[in-house]
Amino acid sequence: MNRRTLILSGAATLVMPAAPALASAVNYAPGLLKKHQEAGDTVFIDFTASWCGTCRAQGRVLENLKAENPAYDQNIVFIDVDWDTYGNSVMADRLKIPRRSTLVAMKGKKEIGRIVADTSKRNIKTLVDAALDAATA
Repeated sequence: MNRRTLILSGAATLVMPAAPALASAVNYAPGLLKKHQEAGDTVFIDFTASWCGTCRAQGRVLENLKAENPAYDQNIVFIDVDWDTYGNSVMADRLKIPRRSTLVAMKGKKEIGRIVADTSKRNIKTLVDAALDAATA
């Protein structure tokens, strides 16, 4: 490759539109879950902590799954709940969340399923697929 080709190819990448970013999870704030439940939305709640290795592994699996299937982000509201802030909250108590690294899928106020401390792509995909089925039914 000569210098002219290298410069032109580099310039071309600067003017090309970027790929659309994946919708990311919204951070939990009091009232957010209730709002989505009352609207009948399908939500996928990730009780996570920045220092938790299991949580990071689950997060990587979720991001890969969302990259593979855009229908997840289009139909499901993903909510990250900071365990250090909301682990002892009324909301976590009401949902009977035993620990960080808990994933819960809900349609409105009805729980679809949950995973606790599991990083298996197959199991997480099964839960997200169940949420997608509920969202599109």
